Amino acid sequence: MLFVSLTPEVTIAGALLSAFYPLLNLFSGFLIPQRQIPKWWTWLYYLMPTSWTLNCLLTSQFGDINDEVMVFGEAKTVASLLKNYFGFHHDRLHITAILLISYSLIFATLYAFFLSRLNFERR
Repeated sequence: MLFVSLTPEVTIAGALLSAFYPLLNLFSGFLIPQRQIPKWWTWLYYLMPTSWTLNCLLTSQFGDINDEVMVFGEAKTVASLLKNYFGFHHDRLHITAILLISYSLIFATLYAFFLSRLNFERR
């Protein structure tokens, strides 16, 4: 909705979003974990709300499971897999929740601000 409030037409917003969605997916930390993203691109990982959503979702659901699973040919617990492979820590769950709430408030505020300030009507 933020892109719709920034552009005069929905089709332009759709075109902008088609360029933005691959960035959201690529830097979410699922396709390429944060530890494997090049150092000069990690700032984008921390900026993307999808990375924090994935972090919060996986950590809250699987971060306290100590059952062993076979991963990459070795036995690991689910919690250590999340910690070592993805970099998700169960003790930082409250930080991710605060960030997700902050993202929602920031995007809603920006949407309302741009909707009230930008006027694309022609007279």
